[in-house]
Amino acid sequence: MQPIITTQADLTELAARLAAADAFAVDTEFLRERTYRAELCLIQVATSDVAACVDPLQLQDLSALARPLALGSAVKVMHACRQDLEVLYPVAGVAGPVFDTQIAAALTGAPAQVGYADLVRRLLGCDLAKAHTRTDWSLRPLSPEQVEYALDDVRYLLPLKIHLEEQIERLGRAAWLEEELAALASAGNFSVDPQQAWLRVKGLHGLDVSRARLLQELAAWRERRAIDRNRPRGWILEESVLREIVLRVPRTHAELAGIADLPASTLKHCGEEILGCVRSAGILDPPPPLDPRVRPDPTRTALVRKLADLNQSIALELALSPEVLTTRRELEQLVDGRRDVPVLHGWRRSAVGDRLVAGL
Repeated sequence: MQPIITTQADLTELAARLAAADAFAVDTEFLRERTYRAELCLIQVATSDVAACVDPLQLQDLSALARPLALGSAVKVMHACRQDLEVLYPVAGVAGPVFDTQIAAALTGAPAQVGYADLVRRLLGCDLAKAHTRTDWSLRPLSPEQVEYALDDVRYLLPLKIHLEEQIERLGRAAWLEEELAALASAGNFSVDPQQAWLRVKGLHGLDVSRARLLQELAAWRERRAIDRNRPRGWILEESVLREIVLRVPRTHAELAGIADLPASTLKHCGEEILGCVRSAGILDPPPPLDPRVRPDPTRTALVRKLADLNQSIALELALSPEVLTTRRELEQLVDGRRDVPVLHGWRRSAVGDRLVAGL
C-alpha cells in the first residue's frame, strides 16, 4: 500500500484493514490560522502492520473512513486527541472508543501535558525527528521526508498503548483511565454555544452585572459572526478591543472610534452591530463606575494555599502531577463553597476530593 492515499480505491482498501483491526493509531494535521473551523490537511493511521497518510485535499469523499473511526470494536489510539476528534467529527461523527496516550501517561505519573515525542523517548527510547514541526500541511506536493515525519506520529502509538496499559494495571488505576476516556465520547465536546463564548474571555474580573451582560452579548456576537464567515474570532474582534469596549461602554460611533486598535474596517462594517450589543445590555448612562481593585481576602487566600499544599502532598503520595488531580480554580471554588466541581466526582473524589473538603 502507498504511504499516502490519494485514490478512492486505496482508501477503501485501507478502511477495510482498519475495520478489521482490534486497535489502530490515528493522528491529524490541520490548519486553523485563517479559519474558524480547522482545515483538515492530513489523516495519519497505522495498524500493527501498515501505516499510511490519507490526503483529504486530494480525496473528495472520506466517507469510507467513517465506519472504522466509529466502529466500536476498534480502539482508536491517539495522543492529546481532543482537537483531532474535533476535526474528524465532520468526517466520521464521534470517533471512538479512544485510548489517549497523554491521558493514560498522566495517570502513571508523567506531566499532565506530556508531549508525544517526549513520551516516545521516555517509554520506547526513540528520538523523533523535529525537522518538519512547522510544516504548512496544506501545501502540495508533500515530500517523502514530510510523509515519513507525519507517519512517525502514528507508528509508535500502539506500542505506547501496550506500555501504558501495563503500567496502569500495575498501579491499579484501570478504572480511573476508563472514566477519563469515557469523557471523550460526548459529541457535546465539539458543539459551540455562542452564549457561552464569554467564559473564554480572559482579563475581565469583578465586572458589575451590566458590564457582564455586555461581555456575554459582545462575545456571542463575535462567535456567531466568526462561525458564519469561517474566520478566526480574533479577526472579527481582537480580545483586547473587546475588553476595552466592555470597560468603556461606547454609545456612539465617535466613542467607538476612540477605542484603541479597533480597525477602521471593523468600525465601518460592524460598528452598528457592536453598538447594538451595548444597547441590548441595557447599561445605564453613565455606566456604573468600575470597581477598584479589591485586595484579596487574606482568610480566603490562606485557605486556598492550604488546599494547594494538601493537593501537592496527595499528588506526591500518588506519584502524580498535582494538576492531574485538580486546578487552582477548583480549589478556589471549594473555598467559596462550591461542591459541583470535577474534583468531587468520580475517582478524584475518593483519591483527593474528600480530603480537600475535610481540610477546609
